[in-house]
Amino acid sequence: MISVSGLSLQFSSVEIFSNISFNINPKDRIGLIGKNGAGKTSLLNIIAGIQKQESGKVVIPEGQTIGYLPQELKIDSSKTIYETAITAFKEIDEIEDELKEIQNEIAIRKDYQSKSYEKLLNNLNSKLERVNYFDANKRKGNVEKILKGLGFVENDFDRKMSEFSGGWQMRVELSKILLRKPELLLLDEPTNHLDIESIIWIENFLINYGGAVMLVSHDRMFLDNVCNRTIEIINGKIYDYKLTFTKFLIARQERLDSQIATAQNQEQFIKQQERFIERFRAKNTKAKQVKSKIKQLEKIDRVELDESNNSEINIKFPTAPRSGKVVVEAINASKSYGDKTILQNLEFHISIGERIAFVGKNGEGKTTLIKMINGEIDFDNHLQTGYNVEVGYYAQVQENTLDESITVLDTIQNQATGDWSNIAKTRGLLGAFLFTENDIDKKVKVLSGGEKSRLAIAKLLLKPINLLILDEPTNHLDISSKNILKQALLQYNGTLIIVSHDRDFLQNLTEKTFEFTDKGIKEHIGPINEFLDKHKVETFRDFEAGDIFNKKNFNSKKDKSNKSNKQRYLEDKNQEKKLRKLKNSIKNLEKKIEKIENEIKEIEKKMQSSDFYDNIEKANKTTTHYDSLKNQLEQTMNNWGELSDKLD
Repeated sequence: MISVSGLSLQFSSVEIFSNISFNINPKDRIGLIGKNGAGKTSLLNIIAGIQKQESGKVVIPEGQTIGYLPQELKIDSSKTIYETAITAFKEIDEIEDELKEIQNEIAIRKDYQSKSYEKLLNNLNSKLERVNYFDANKRKGNVEKILKGLGFVENDFDRKMSEFSGGWQMRVELSKILLRKPELLLLDEPTNHLDIESIIWIENFLINYGGAVMLVSHDRMFLDNVCNRTIEIINGKIYDYKLTFTKFLIARQERLDSQIATAQNQEQFIKQQERFIERFRAKNTKAKQVKSKIKQLEKIDRVELDESNNSEINIKFPTAPRSGKVVVEAINASKSYGDKTILQNLEFHISIGERIAFVGKNGEGKTTLIKMINGEIDFDNHLQTGYNVEVGYYAQVQENTLDESITVLDTIQNQATGDWSNIAKTRGLLGAFLFTENDIDKKVKVLSGGEKSRLAIAKLLLKPINLLILDEPTNHLDISSKNILKQALLQYNGTLIIVSHDRDFLQNLTEKTFEFTDKGIKEHIGPINEFLDKHKVETFRDFEAGDIFNKKNFNSKKDKSNKSNKQRYLEDKNQEKKLRKLKNSIKNLEKKIEKIENEIKEIEKKMQSSDFYDNIEKANKTTTHYDSLKNQLEQTMNNWGELSDKLD
């Protein structure tokens, strides 16, 4: 068992988490969740021994090992895929050398009854157990099994690491970790660079893994399939549930509902006490009670709502400058790396204002084509952008697009021109992307994956662009950030190309699909849902897995879940009707609140008059009415708040 006890961490005086404690048991499958920047990656770094905490400790039993796959990793290697993966057995090579030395020493020793000889035998046994645990005599077969499970084919084994994209290089690093069989696996967004077949393979691998697993992921299905425990980091605290992610969501909502109810009751109690104190502060007969209530209020431990920070990204892409009618044109375009052909004889054109989804298995050439369009790599024959085309490109891996040695503020200022050069506007832009005053002076290298993603998207807003290319933009974004980005893209008036595995994100966002298959492209007119319907699948998991899933399951689900256009239309109209009714109710309550507040102000003016108590009977009626209005105001405000929450 690994023990995490009393951990606290701060960045630039901002508390990330405070005094958190939990245990990791030998067979645990833990999903670590929280908003971008909540401290998930920092916690993994601390457990892995890469980062220091402010206080607290991580206790790892002697002899236990940890394997850590970070979100991003810079790999500079001249080795082949196989040569890199086989380095996982470096520890075993060292142990085998030590075994030879121990065996040689045992051969010449004669003091069989001594403690040192007994210690030597124990050391020999423990090292033999370690070698057997690794299946060292099957290392070649194990390497091939893991690499193939992660999507490599045998022809890839002798290719250089440098020939592969960052995502494929990350797979090799993951293979090394899996081959080492550590007692604890720490995985930070392990599915970001995997296609569906590899995701399904690693799901099964992790489910059956002999050690403990702790992972960060925004893939709900992956979390549900792998994890049986969920730890949430929120507002510097953790909540630990022995539940799958979906069941955790239900339990968390119950917790939040309870917190809200408790907070509302507490607030009502505080207002009652404050009203009493204010009303009777000057009366000697009530002085003791007033003093008691003041002390009571001072001792109250105020309830804090865990999700009090509902900040969202507020972004809008600049108006796209006019381009030519043909934005991208390819005639017989091809791309090869040595003997390996990635794309062959592409023929297509992308017209102004089109919104296109690139879909297909990893390795089919989606990112390669994007780099060809962006002018990053050479290719054969004809592919070019049209007249006055300005490209904005969001790369799948941010390590090549962001300078990690500079600060968040410098990243924006170094690229800002015109109005954006104004420091106030620069800070305002970063604020819109949820970077606080403390965040903007952080070095890029300390940012989380989600923070780097937001920063890279912010850079795209610094100049007007008419061809926006996004390669897996949602990989590191939480659900709220995904929704805000989608709303901004829906309003964008330029030409849009998106690579994504996220059906919900693409829904209603694109009108054409380029399906990458066998070195070529098939064009499909219509939104992504129509494309998936043609393939008789519901999700990209089904589409990319091909025969892994039985299409009959889709048809039976489709009969139950798919609705006719008329049904959808009627449901949408009903929803709109409910929204209008809700907005009108809120508007009426706001008018009522304003009316009551004005009436209260008028009475307060009368009560401040020197002759107010000349007519005691009239004064009593007025104060009674005043109290009634206050109660009405409080009730109306509560109703207004409930309806506003419902509207949100």
